[in-house]
Amino acid sequence: MPHNRESRPGADVPPVAASVVSGAPREAGRDLGRQAGIVAEASAVVSEHAQDPGAHTALPGVLADVPVAVLVIDQKAGAVTYANQAAVELAGNVSLPVDVDTWGAAAGLTDLSGEPLASSNGPLSLVAQGQPVTGEAVRLEPATSSEPDRAQDARLDDRLLWVTGFPLSQVGSEQQLVLVVFLQLDGVHQVDDPDAYLQALRERAVIATDIAFTITDPRQPDNPLVWANPSFSRITGYEYDDVVGRNCRFLQGPATDRETVAGIREALAEQRSLVATLLNYRKDGTAFWNQLSISPVFDGSGEIVSFVGVQADVTERVRVEREREAAFAAEQTARQEAELARAIAEQARTDAEHARESAERAQNRLALMAEATSALLATLDEATLVERLAAICVPLLADWVVITLVDVYGEVRRVVSRHRDGRDDELAAFAAAHAMRLPATSPSRRSLTTSQPVLTHLTPEKRDEIFVSPAARELVEQLGAGSVLSVPMVARRRTLGAVSFVMASDERRFPQEDVDLLHDLVRRAALALDNVRLYQQEHAVADTLQRSLLPVLPEIPGIRAAAHYVSASTAADVGGDFYDLLQLPDGAIGIVVGDVVGHDVAAAAAMGHLRGLIRACVWEAEDTDPGSVLARIDRLVQGLHVAPMATMVYARAVPPAAEGGPWRVQVANAGHPPLLLRTPDGTVELLDSVTGLLVGVDSSAPRATVELEVAPGSTLLAYTDGLIERPGTDLDDGIAGLRARLAAAPVGADPRRLCDAAVSGTLDRRDDVALMAVRFG
Repeated sequence: MPHNRESRPGADVPPVAASVVSGAPREAGRDLGRQAGIVAEASAVVSEHAQDPGAHTALPGVLADVPVAVLVIDQKAGAVTYANQAAVELAGNVSLPVDVDTWGAAAGLTDLSGEPLASSNGPLSLVAQGQPVTGEAVRLEPATSSEPDRAQDARLDDRLLWVTGFPLSQVGSEQQLVLVVFLQLDGVHQVDDPDAYLQALRERAVIATDIAFTITDPRQPDNPLVWANPSFSRITGYEYDDVVGRNCRFLQGPATDRETVAGIREALAEQRSLVATLLNYRKDGTAFWNQLSISPVFDGSGEIVSFVGVQADVTERVRVEREREAAFAAEQTARQEAELARAIAEQARTDAEHARESAERAQNRLALMAEATSALLATLDEATLVERLAAICVPLLADWVVITLVDVYGEVRRVVSRHRDGRDDELAAFAAAHAMRLPATSPSRRSLTTSQPVLTHLTPEKRDEIFVSPAARELVEQLGAGSVLSVPMVARRRTLGAVSFVMASDERRFPQEDVDLLHDLVRRAALALDNVRLYQQEHAVADTLQRSLLPVLPEIPGIRAAAHYVSASTAADVGGDFYDLLQLPDGAIGIVVGDVVGHDVAAAAAMGHLRGLIRACVWEAEDTDPGSVLARIDRLVQGLHVAPMATMVYARAVPPAAEGGPWRVQVANAGHPPLLLRTPDGTVELLDSVTGLLVGVDSSAPRATVELEVAPGSTLLAYTDGLIERPGTDLDDGIAGLRARLAAAPVGADPRRLCDAAVSGTLDRRDDVALMAVRFG
């Protein structure tokens, strides 16, 4: 049993765990085993109450109505420190504390042979020594009895007690307390067979101890149960795991008295004892009258630590009392009152059922809307969206459904249908015979025209009116159609189509709340479908823009080239990265790769302006030096406000003067990642000897040019930083990884294969990637 207490002086006293152990030895042993960890914690609190002469009033009052006497024995002193009212009636008003044997003598307790318990190894002595007793019979003879010694008499009279006891304290604790329970079994008469008589006593003991004990923890939220004994399970039908962690109000039901419940709640709030009788319900729904006694338990510092509840099924007693009360009233009045009470209870139960059903329906509708919205918004493909809508509708909302999509002129362009039994062939035939050519009388066409839901019950006359084609009428008969609800798909003042929900028979119809639900669902689907339409339009525009901005690499004698582009934008497949390959008027080859700040259509537009400016500058340059070309581009960009800042690398490759000779390559760099050169033997070199400021930062800054000789068969690789950037890593690590991928490619790999190898690593996807590979010779 968990405890959630702060560490404070006196707070180490755990809640009381009280239990009555059945008289049957087997059941008592099992109960002791289960409760050992709980019962051992009870000593401190029980001892504290035992010092108070009036402490018996704080124990569960329900024990006063059952044949159970309870003692608490201080094992160290060998003395009785507490006796409840039933125990006081046994021994008289003996002043406590008192020696165990003295109390036993005052009560007139002997063993079965008539010997005083003080002179025998009886159950009371065993319990006082700290040994558990799981059920032993003793005789009860009043102290005033003057009968002669009957030690040799084999007969047993009908004044016997059944004794059960076990220690309450942990070994080594300061106080060693023991709990003793006496069961006075009246009404079991002497029989000739002593063994049969004792067996009858055991059976009565089991019945007499059918008292439920529970413990709650008010320090936890909602004051939940933290322990219940097996008798509680026998009375209520709830197992131990069913109840622990829950407030015991689950026993209440429609006929439970609210005022009694309010009184219990008030007593708990005021931390005082209470005895009440109320109608509770077992797990199987049957009702029983429960006499409940609740007692608060405090620790050494006076803080509440638990409530101990004792419960007994007093249904029979309540029944007898009510019969006695009914005898004083007129029969007709009693019948009328009973009928009224029954009607009220039934109405309350009916109202509760209706309220629960309404709440469940509302919750189901909200869950459906949330699920449908998530499913429909999770795709930007029209076919997938419509198929998901059909799957949501069938069979949960209709027996079959037909989704009709129209163009801007209202003509049907697509039909998607679904039946709870499959029936794909019949649905396809129905679409061809009816849905693709909707007549003006059909519910779908009427909802498309009016932009309002149309509900139609398909009588034979209505079927002939709606389904003008004999083939369509025959297919409707096969598919089943009792009623149809057609809802228009309207989004942003545009009708995109209609959804027709069909119930296969007249037994299932569309109530108004379902009409509202389906209207809301279709409205959300229409909005999702319109989003798909807008996305596809934007995608088409972006695709056209991209095709116009990214060039097709020209065929240039003496070289082979390949390029690769990946956009980081999710709205359109364009960005600010670019590449270009030019055959210049003087026979040289221009290689350009750049990156404009940004990853959207605006960046792509700026990139288009910059690419055109670069082409003009490279083509008409009087000074062909790449550094001079970049400086001129920088001045024009800042003067004309063509683009924001950008990085760029420009290489000018001059063919060899003689066949088989080296190429002469001049390179200038404006803040761009360095070029890579893969030699014919597969070695990858980093051309990082030249660098410069970004374009658009300082037009007066000088631009340097580096010239190198490149052997035929070498491949020059230019790229943007999206290829080498990774979150949390250095650019040098990204470049090293790229070099490793290129070096791992086979010797002689062409430019396309090298591009594929370069992008084979995991891309970050947060930046555009432009890549171009050029092989010389």
